Amino acid sequence: MLIFFGLFLVLVGLLTLALPKISSWPRLPGDILIRKGNFTFYFPLATCLLLSLLLTLIFSLLKR
Repeated sequence: MLIFFGLFLVLVGLLTLALPKISSWPRLPGDILIRKGNFTFYFPLATCLLLSLLLTLIFSLLKR
């Protein structure tokens, strides 16, 4: 099971790297974006909270 979980994480990581090049990922109003010169910092705070909520709901429904 740990091997499958590791492979899943690798796949998600590769998709995360490839997704911005394929299409523009929508930014939610709550995501942090700081641009100064040639430095860009992006932290998807609202996206993380929404994803956490969705995964919590899915896993709680699967547990029942």
